[in-house]
Formats: sequence, C-alpha cells, structure tokens
Amino acid sequence: MIIVSNSSTSRSLSTIDDSRTSVKETFMKRSGYKNYMSTGNRPEAKDTVFIGKKPLMAYVTSALIQLANNQRVLVKARGLSIGRAVDVAQIIARRTEGSGYSIGEIKIGSEQLESQDGRTRNVSTIEIEVKRNS
Repeated sequence: MIIVSNSSTSRSLSTIDDSRTSVKETFMKRSGYKNYMSTGNRPEAKDTVFIGKKPLMAYVTSALIQLANNQRVLVKARGLSIGRAVDVAQIIARRTEGSGYSIGEIKIGSEQLESQDGRTRNVSTIEIEVKRNS
C-alpha cells in the first residue's frame, strides 16, 4: 500500500476506487446478471442440488451427502446443464444399486428470462427426484 500525503493525489485515488465500484455495478446492470438459482430462505434449499458447471462428481457427492440425512434429494438444472442433471441422477441410481437409491418424480418445464438485449427467452428446466428406498 502506498500512502501519499499530497491531498490532490489522495482525491484521485478515491476517485479510482469509486470508478471501480461503478464499473462493477454498471457491468452487473448491463449484463443482466441475476442470481436466478439463489435459494433465499426457502425450505426446499436443504434438499436441492442445483446443477451448474462444476465437475459431475462434485454434484454426485453433494447429493449422496444429502441423501444420507434426507429421504429424498431434488436435482435441478436449467438450459445446457439439463444433461448433466440427468447424468447425476443416473450415476446415483445405477452405480449405487446396492445402496438402494432410485429415481422418483421427474418434472420438466420452462422459465421466461430476460436476455441482455431485453428480449424474453424461454429456458428449459428439469427437476429430478432421487429418493432412498426404504
């Protein structure tokens, strides 16, 4: 860290810090970035695995950990991650046959999202229930 006693220099440094903040805020607004997969305080978040771009086995491990505590886990994905969600559910159900997991209800749908250019687009969604056999 550089400390300069000149008051004009310190003013310009604070302007740079302010401009960095405004650039980030502007980027977030222009890009249309929204955290659609945030769970907030919804109770369903405890038994839900949202599929993204991490390695496949990270989601499998997360779902298995949740299945150790819960009777069922929901695997949710949107868009290009749908195939990965299906893979996660299949790995849990087929590769762990002796453990007694099976695929339950499967829901498909679509959501309308606003793109960066202001148009509304339909994005496919899937929700796969993986449950523990009793």
